[in-house]
Amino acid sequence: MGRMLVALAANDSRFAVAAALDRPECGLIGTDVGVIAGIGEIGVPVTQTSTEFDVIIDFSSPYGTEMAIDLALDTKASIVCGTTGLDDALLRKLNDASAQIGVFFAKNFSRGIALCTEIAKQMARAIPEADIEIIESHHRNKADAPSGTALDLARGLCETRGLDFGRDIIYCREGHTGVRPKDRIGINAVRGGGIVGEHRIIFAMPFETLTIEHSAISREVFAAGALDASEFIFGKIGFYQMKDLLNQK
Repeated sequence: MGRMLVALAANDSRFAVAAALDRPECGLIGTDVGVIAGIGEIGVPVTQTSTEFDVIIDFSSPYGTEMAIDLALDTKASIVCGTTGLDDALLRKLNDASAQIGVFFAKNFSRGIALCTEIAKQMARAIPEADIEIIESHHRNKADAPSGTALDLARGLCETRGLDFGRDIIYCREGHTGVRPKDRIGINAVRGGGIVGEHRIIFAMPFETLTIEHSAISREVFAAGALDASEFIFGKIGFYQMKDLLNQK
C-alpha cells in the first residue's frame, strides 16, 4: 500500500509526497521512496520521523498506527488510517485525537464498498424476513479474519435490524448446527492465492435470493480512496469515515 500511495500521489497534481516513514529495522532508511515505489527518484528518502507534512496516511500495523497518531498530534496534521486489527484502546485513541485534529478512519477505502454498505442497509430494512450471510475472500497472506470490511458490514446491518453485534453474529459453521436462528447474521471468511478482496452480502428469502457483490480488481482502489480521503480531511477537525466522503457536496 505504501508503494501504491507514493506512486499515485507523485503523479497527482493534488499532492506532494513530503515524507516516507518507517521503523529503523526495516532496512530502507535513506532509500529514495520513489525508487521503492518503482517510479524513480523523487527526492524523498525514507526516514524514521518527520514534521514536514499536512496529512499522514497510515497503512501499517497497530504499533505503527499508535506512532502515527502521536506524530499527527505533535505536528497538528490530519491522519488517514486504514490499518485493520486495531484493538479498542487504539480505536479510542483515534477517536480522542479527533477532538484536536482531522481523523479519517476506514477499514476499506473503496467507494464501491461504501455504496454497497448503504444499499445493504436499505435492503435489510426493506426485507426484514431475509436471512443475511456475508462471505469475504482475500489473499492467503491476510493475517486477520474476518476482514474489517465484513465486520463493518455486519455492524451496520445489526444496527439496522436492531440486533446485538456481540451476540447475533455467527462465524462460519461446523457440525450439527440445527435450524438457522432467524435473527442472526452469518460471516464466512475465505483465504487463498492472490485474491485482492471480494465481499458478498446474501439476502435469502423462501422463494428468491438477492446478492450484493463487490470485487476489488487491484489494490490501487484502496490507495486511490485513501488519497481522496486525504484531500477531504485536509483542514478539518473531527472524525470522518467513507460515508462522509461519499456524501460530500
